Amino acid sequence: MISSGIVEIDLHGCRVDEAQKKVEAAIRSAHPSVYRIRVIHGYHGGTAIASMIRREFGYGLEPKVLRIVAGTNQGITELVLREYS
Repeated sequence: MISSGIVEIDLHGCRVDEAQKKVEAAIRSAHPSVYRIRVIHGYHGGTAIASMIRREFGYGLEPKVLRIVAGTNQGITELVLREYS
């Protein structure tokens, strides 16, 4: 069980289908204290994964994901599960 405020998952070396399963598992197993999942997908080879994240988990498609935001660089996408309080 994941129980810190921000959870990071590193998807370097994953195919898109593998990455999607890992993101789904992270969302499903996130402890209530988790408010963000930071997905590290990389910049050069990670663009397909970043697109998949926006396509599969954004805009109300995943009920647990409030919104998707850009990370601190182009190789990171963050899934906001709830507002930090």
